[in-house]
Amino acid sequence: MSGPGDVPPEILDRLRPICRGLPESYEEPAWIGIRWRIRKRTIAHVYMPDVERFPFYARYQLAGEPPTVLTFRVPAEDLLGLTSGGLPFFRAPWGHNVAGALLGDHTDWTEIAELIADSYCEMAPKFLVARVVLPPPTS
Repeated sequence: MSGPGDVPPEILDRLRPICRGLPESYEEPAWIGIRWRIRKRTIAHVYMPDVERFPFYARYQLAGEPPTVLTFRVPAEDLLGLTSGGLPFFRAPWGHNVAGALLGDHTDWTEIAELIADSYCEMAPKFLVARVVLPPPTS
């Protein structure tokens, strides 16, 4: 049984190459889980929330286990379109442009890579954004 904050290693194994591929991004422990940043701005944060402390996440539990959550920035004009379809995406309960995704066996990692790249582009200086190489589209 995992506890709040303990991110499954297989999730970290998928996220690390995506985030490390962004110019000057770095990984660090966060108050819960792991986050990736550009300068002092968070571009992606993965964690397993304590559902008793943060009841917002209780609805996403599976078999009594806390969900694995990734939060990231979305251009404000795209937030409703991303989150209105429901799971695995939702609007985070903070910030005007913060979305979340529930991660697991169902995750479309190509889509997650694109969303993290978009988050980076929202948070990074323009000269670094110009260096981002987006993943090729998959068919």
